[in-house]
Amino acid sequence: MDALDRLTIPLLVWYGENKRDLPWRSDPTAYRVLVSELMLQQTRVAAVLSYYERFLRALPTLPDLAAASEEELLRLWQGLGYYGRARNLQKAARRITEDFGGRFPETYEEILTLPGVGEYTAGAVASIAFGVPVPAVDGNVLRVCARLLASEADVSLPATKKEIRARLLALMPLGRPGDYNQALMELGATVCLPNGAPQCGACPARDFCRAHLLGRETELPVRPPKKPRRIEERTVYLLFRNGRVALRRRPEKGLLAGLWEYPHAPRGQDALAAWGISPLSTAPGGTAKHVFTHLEWHMAALLVETADELPREWVWASAAEVRGRYPLSSAQRAFDGAVFSRIR
Repeated sequence: MDALDRLTIPLLVWYGENKRDLPWRSDPTAYRVLVSELMLQQTRVAAVLSYYERFLRALPTLPDLAAASEEELLRLWQGLGYYGRARNLQKAARRITEDFGGRFPETYEEILTLPGVGEYTAGAVASIAFGVPVPAVDGNVLRVCARLLASEADVSLPATKKEIRARLLALMPLGRPGDYNQALMELGATVCLPNGAPQCGACPARDFCRAHLLGRETELPVRPPKKPRRIEERTVYLLFRNGRVALRRRPEKGLLAGLWEYPHAPRGQDALAAWGISPLSTAPGGTAKHVFTHLEWHMAALLVETADELPREWVWASAAEVRGRYPLSSAQRAFDGAVFSRIR
């Protein structure tokens, strides 16, 4: 019996005593669990809580989500980033409405067919909402298992994930699969932490974790080195006319797809001339940086007063519209102060 085999009972005891009080745990319907899991992809729990509550107040049921407009959906998601998750969530709701008669599918295999749902999310929803004994293997779970077993396998490889998933599938407690999956995630999120800082003294596996016994917990899991992010220097043009600011919508595909933004261009380009805009006055508007997964925008704003018309499909927006009607990405919210001081 290795460390992973020995973990089940002490893990579930630990979880019962230490689990965080999270809103999707108090009422784990499939819809609520799916919303939470997609929000939590690449985002910390603390950052998700207020967005989750706001989202469910506005769209409390799956039919509400399916019927929502794209602008309402993106406005509710505004600030969370990775907006493709919101679109996939709505696509899943519409798929359930159209193909499953509005009944949330209850098997792992059916849930896995929903847009934006992979093995981990399908396992989480199936086990937590429906008690299906299937694993949910995310980065936290991979880290916990790699340390328990002192595994040298690269956790970024599909083969490693497949092996861990098979091991966990054989260990799933039939009566509590949802608790087991959440307990593993919770252990990785609150105790078996990444970046060399595990809290081994609080871990239910401290007496038999191989990495801890060997003094190697900070060395594991094995991952390839991250590639450096690409840096783009951009000028953000805060264009004003008659107390309103210019906004444009991003393309329907690609980075920040479909969101509105203050117009910007690579630094050094004569963008104003290309857009047919002649400035009446200009002034510096501050700087900001926004970090995406593989990209950084280093932005410098330019305040521009103009009397010209905007390019086709751009809009002049009031303060109320910038705040509520047009969903902007958090990449440019650093310039809101400069904008709202000049518009009404």
